[in-house]
This record gives sequence, structure tokens and C-alpha cells, in this order.
Amino acid sequence: MIQFGPAGNTASFEERGIEATQIAPWLKKQGLTVWEYQCGKGTDIGRETAQDIGRSAKLFGVSLSVHSHYYINLSSAEKRRMQRNEDYLNENCRLAQWLGADRITVHCGGLSGQTRKQAFLNTRANLKHLIPIAESYAVALCVETMGRINMLGDLEEVLALCRHNESLIPCIDFGHLNARGMGSLKSREDFCEILTKMKNALGRERIKHFHAHFSKIQYDKSGEVRHLTFRDKQYGPSFEECAYAFAEKGVQPRVICESAGMQVEDALQMKKIYESIAGAE
Repeated sequence: MIQFGPAGNTASFEERGIEATQIAPWLKKQGLTVWEYQCGKGTDIGRETAQDIGRSAKLFGVSLSVHSHYYINLSSAEKRRMQRNEDYLNENCRLAQWLGADRITVHCGGLSGQTRKQAFLNTRANLKHLIPIAESYAVALCVETMGRINMLGDLEEVLALCRHNESLIPCIDFGHLNARGMGSLKSREDFCEILTKMKNALGRERIKHFHAHFSKIQYDKSGEVRHLTFRDKQYGPSFEECAYAFAEKGVQPRVICESAGMQVEDALQMKKIYESIAGAE
């Protein structure tokens, strides 16, 4: 079953005074069944609170995932950076274990003056070291497509990385792909093409429940500038066209909304759109 939910703390939580341990039942009441805990700038939650969140999520049927530190840079060959990557991932994995989360989203990293080929090889080597850590905590790493052109992580690169180890899950951020493509995702066919490439690279069963991020994103010639909300009419992508592609291809991803402050509201809008389209197919 396809799942929808927000990333991180949203304005909705703050406005209603919803504490972390109350998020799962509140989301379920809204009709959302997944939440991605954000560790972008560090892990600032204790074990007891995390375990309380996990118990609540399990009780109310809300799936949990974790977004890893932004500080992780898999494209670097520096030994000091590689050790930091391991330290950060261990920290994220401990949190995931406390929460009962089964997925951790990771960024590849910037090129930093390297060729894309060298950055790719470094990332592949770094993942080889990190995968056993994740597996020891019973979590899967989701390699995310990125929105900036000077970062490793276009669709082909992410799929190529995932081909090297079956435990890796592609995290397809449609807003990022649209941004790095200067508004390239316009039609149902554009989204279907992405799903077809995923199937050809990894197989139908492996991509059926892939990880997805979705939001409208402002972009310039370098790619991603900032996340927006569904209220924006200038930038895409359109979730309607994406939903048609999901229904046509029969995929059931976890769809995490990363809209700026309106993650819950826009996730609910995506759910409504998808259910309308899937019911009419």
C-alpha cells in the first residue's frame, strides 16, 4: 500500500502543541501513515523519548524512517571524512533502532573538484563500508537523488549505486530531479520514464516499495534553491502527473513530503490526489 506522510517537525505540530510522542496518533487521525525523522544537523533526541515515539508509532501503524546527517559526504576519499561518515551513521542507526525505523536516507555528497566518475567510485567504496553498519542495526540505506548539479546523485548515478548492493533502496526525490533538470518533470510520461528506468535497472519487485521525497522546489541554473509549498504556482513538479504514473506502473512507495512548513497539509493533498486517480484508473 502506498503511504504518505511528512518529513521532520512541521508548522502543524508547533501550532497545535503536538509533542514528539503524540505525532504518530495525530498523523494517523489525519490519515497519514509514515513520518521521517530529520537528523540533518544532528541528533537531538534521547533514547527514552525515541523509544516512546517508536512504541506509539507501532501502536498506531505509522512507519518511521530517519534522514541522516547532512554532514555525511560519501563522495570524499579522505580517511578522516570516511571515519566521520561511520560515526554519523552509527549515531543515526542507534536512533533508528530506538525508534523502530527501518530506513535511513543518505546523501551522496558534493563533487569538490572531482570528476563525476571519481566521486561515484568514492561513494560506492564508502557505501561498501557503511552497509554492514546499517545491516547490523536492521535498517536499510536509501540513497537519495540530489537537487544541485554539482552534487553526485542524478537518477542514473543513484540507480547505478543501488545495483551494486541489493540492500540499498533508491530514494527518488522528484522535486530534486525536477530542479536539477530545470523543470524537466512536466507530464505523466516524464514520471513514467523515471519509473521505467528504475524497473530496468533494479527489477519490478525491488522498486515496488521504493522511498520517495516530493515537494515543489525553486531552482536556478545550478539546480535546487529552496523548498516551496503546493501553494506555489510557478515551480513544479506537479503531483497529479506523478500520481498518474504511480497508478499506471503499480508502484507503492513511501512518499515523504518535504514542503516548506506545510509537510502535513501537502502530504494530505497528495494522498487525496492519488486516491482520486487510483480509484478512477
